[in-house]
Amino acid sequence: MAAPSPVALRSRATGALAAGTVAAYAAMYVTQPLLPLLSAEFGLPPATAGLSVSAVVLAIAAGSFLAGPLSDALGRKTVMVGSLALLVLPTLGCAVARTFPQLVAWRAAQGLLIPGVTAVVVAWAGDHYAPGKIRTAVGAVIAASVAGGLLGRVASGMVAEHSGWRAAFVLSAAVTGAGALGMALELPGGGGTGTPWRGAMGGMFRHLRNRRLLGGFALGFCLFFAFIAIFTYLPYRLAAPPFRLPTDAIASAYLVYVAGIVVSPVAGRMAGRVAPERIMLAGLAVSALGVLVTLSGSLPALVLGLLVLVVGMFTAQAIGPSYVNENAREAKGGANALYLAFYYLGGTLGSWIPGLAWQRFGWGGVAAVSLLALGVAALAVSLLCRPAGTPAAV
Repeated sequence: MAAPSPVALRSRATGALAAGTVAAYAAMYVTQPLLPLLSAEFGLPPATAGLSVSAVVLAIAAGSFLAGPLSDALGRKTVMVGSLALLVLPTLGCAVARTFPQLVAWRAAQGLLIPGVTAVVVAWAGDHYAPGKIRTAVGAVIAASVAGGLLGRVASGMVAEHSGWRAAFVLSAAVTGAGALGMALELPGGGGTGTPWRGAMGGMFRHLRNRRLLGGFALGFCLFFAFIAIFTYLPYRLAAPPFRLPTDAIASAYLVYVAGIVVSPVAGRMAGRVAPERIMLAGLAVSALGVLVTLSGSLPALVLGLLVLVVGMFTAQAIGPSYVNENAREAKGGANALYLAFYYLGGTLGSWIPGLAWQRFGWGGVAAVSLLALGVAALAVSLLCRPAGTPAAV
């Protein structure tokens, strides 16, 4: 396969890459601020309504196993543009779902297509940007994913408050279609290795023998478990006494995501001067502090805790994918796919198990399981991610 054409960090191609990433992540998180509305319409307890989040996240984990090797075999642009264009269909399906099982099924269909972007975009960046620019480019990609998560959560809540939750999916479908068109017109082709499908799959699973990559995969699993636990069940806390906030006000709480847009590129640039495992550990520590602050009964303190959590989470997440990409000796698309698969497996459990903790112990239970996951992540990074012959980082 021909070498991919080089891309400047400031270019229309980078803008299209960011727009497609925003669209994919926005589709992922549409239902998160809508959970109390879904509970009311379909008569569901919180943990069951949370399946509208965990279904898409679990399907993303499964789809990631296919998207990475597929991009190695067919090319990155082909997979990203095709997946994003097809994603419009199940997104519109969600808008017309008449029962909760139908909604969950359409959400799962979304999840199978989303990895065509999320599991491939970092590998595309690795193929097209100069080696010295890859970490900065990946930081920008993570910032775009944060912006997508922000758009999906905030815009859907605002639209749902005035036009109903179905309108939120119509808006998401329009954004997705625009993202697919931009990628089709502006991204250069190339990338991937042209490896046959079986070879690409084998290369992906060989990464499970690499200690440092296993540490990166464990980081992704635990980090997203902890993060999605807080933000999935946040609407229930804000809708309950003493806050009793309406849906649009709950959605505005997700504006703390703006901090992630700022911190992700900064963390990417820092990785050129500081060992990546130390930046990941620092991010985990800041995340834990943020979770602890959310235990306050004061709304301003709660929002501050969310802000601190976002800063910590996206400090670590800005480094995790580039760390995996750089430590993979082969099948980089497969390596990034595995990272995303573990990341979203963590999100699947993180959007369900903390719901059980909420129903039994309230917000304290949600915070406790989140903190436990962050502790496991720190242990994995310390023991597995360090270079050979160096002491543990903690």
